[in-house]
Amino acid sequence: MEYNKLVAVSGLSGLFELISSKNDGAIVRSLNDKTTKFASSRIHQFSHLESIEIYTIRENVNLVDVFTVMKADTTPLPDVKDDKAVRAYFQKVYADMDFDRVYVSDMKKIVKWFDLLQKNNIEIKLTQAEEAETGEPEVAEETEAAPAKKKPAAKAKEEKETISEEEGTGKKEKAPAKKAAAKKAAKKKED
Repeated sequence: MEYNKLVAVSGLSGLFELISSKNDGAIVRSLNDKTTKFASSRIHQFSHLESIEIYTIRENVNLVDVFTVMKADTTPLPDVKDDKAVRAYFQKVYADMDFDRVYVSDMKKIVKWFDLLQKNNIEIKLTQAEEAETGEPEVAEETEAAPAKKKPAAKAKEEKETISEEEGTGKKEKAPAKKAAAKKAAKKKED
C-alpha cells in the first residue's frame, strides 16, 4: 500500500486506500478492518493525505512533514481522549504548529492517522519527493523548462483586444469597437 493512495473520507473514521474512483463516488478499503466499501460523493468528501497541509507560525507544511517529525521523536503517542495531553504532545514535538488555527480535534486525527500508518507499515513520503530521488523530472520542472506554445484561439483573441488609446483609460476594447470609434471621429472631422 502506498501513501499517495490514502484518503480521508468525511463522515467515516480512519483512513482508506483508494481502490477505484467513479463519477458518483469511490471504492475504498479501510486501514482499520480491511473492509472494502463504496463511498458516494453525494454524501462524502475525499481528501488525499498528500494534499493536506497544517498551519504553522511560518508557512503551511504538508502533513508528511509533521508525520516525519513524529516518527523521529521518541515521545510516546498521547491518549487521544485527553485533550491536554494531545496539545502538550504537539507543543513538544512540533512547536511551530499554529495552535490558534489547528484545533485539538485536528491534532487527535493526526495522532490516530499516524498510529494507523505505523500499524500498517506504510512508508510516509510524497510522490514528488520520490520522483526527485529517482532522478525523474517533476511536473513543475517540465513546465518551466519547456515554455508553453500559444494556441491559435488565444492568439486570435490577443489580436482582437487592444488598449484604448483615445481615452487613455487602459480598458480593453474589441477591435471592431475601436474601428467604429475611429470612423465616428473621422466623420466628425469631415463635417
